[in-house]
Amino acid sequence: MKQGSLRGAAAMQVHRAALALRLAQAMLATLVVFTGALAVTAVRAQTGKPAGTPVTAIEAQSKALARASDAVVGIQATAVEGARSASTLGRAREGSGVVISADGLVLTIGYLVLEAESVEIRPDDGRRVPARVVAYDLATGFGLVQALAPLRIEPVPFGTSSAATRDEPLMVASGGDDGTVSVARLLSRRAFSGYWEYHIDDALFTAPPRRDHSGAGLFNGRGELIGIGSLFVNDAAGAEAGRSPGNMFVPVDLLKPILAELRERGASRASTRAWMGLNCVERSGEVRVMKVSDDSPADVAGLQAGDRIMRIDGEAVAGLAQLYHALWAGGTPERAVTLEILRDGRPQRVVVQTVDRAKTLRRAEGV
Repeated sequence: MKQGSLRGAAAMQVHRAALALRLAQAMLATLVVFTGALAVTAVRAQTGKPAGTPVTAIEAQSKALARASDAVVGIQATAVEGARSASTLGRAREGSGVVISADGLVLTIGYLVLEAESVEIRPDDGRRVPARVVAYDLATGFGLVQALAPLRIEPVPFGTSSAATRDEPLMVASGGDDGTVSVARLLSRRAFSGYWEYHIDDALFTAPPRRDHSGAGLFNGRGELIGIGSLFVNDAAGAEAGRSPGNMFVPVDLLKPILAELRERGASRASTRAWMGLNCVERSGEVRVMKVSDDSPADVAGLQAGDRIMRIDGEAVAGLAQLYHALWAGGTPERAVTLEILRDGRPQRVVVQTVDRAKTLRRAEGV
């Protein structure tokens, strides 16, 4: 590695450590003080201080946040030639991930490594570590990658995302050459339905917004990971609050019960689900088609942009969540689904032969 690169990596580590200290001070200034016996004991063990030596809350918190910041790494991925996702995500993708185990397992947002041909982890010390994709989970949106060389990075513990409150300052950290850390505030926690046939419960919405959100880590004041960055949104405080730019984070509470399954199978069983290939929008109790994916079941069935979906298999549709729940709960992934639509004011019935979404994704050779 070039000497200039080494100096730059060292400067980045010092900069992030200083930011972690300032973040701890800012959090304490807002009356969030974490002085639990476990945190104090851990800091004494790290610093070598005897049992009777006082350890301040700022020391404990700054160390926990610095550890969390250090565990956030850059992720660079290249999708396989002909990847279906390349039309919307591009082939070259860049974002962040968080080290969650001592053997170099990194949690990230799945679209970064979707249909990936190659993946590289970029710690703050300037190294470029090759990695392989362990899992891409359609149901949650999480991705897992495994470092193929030692990372030598302390993993972060999981927090409880459902315990986060609007009064608790949070930390957002991104990785890579331009990684930064900042304080965030939880604006809302609610279900989220994406236009690309995606739905999760209890998503975390924060402000102020960050553009480097893809795979970024969201941490509580104890340096525990509670979410992984997914999107920039304009309604972080909820639709009723009007325009409120922020970010959506996928909560780690969704990961805990399926982590072993992801490592073993590459996806949760909930990810084996029907897919139509529709991008839809929900407005004022109506669901309309925005886009139909090329060569998808919806495309073959003749659905068009502008179609309003009224019912699916006889069940009324007034929102994306209703549409998706009926789609995924209706039986096997590969089956006939009947949609009742309005097109140019005229009702029509369309039968869509759904497929297992995972089977449509391209993989690198040998994966």
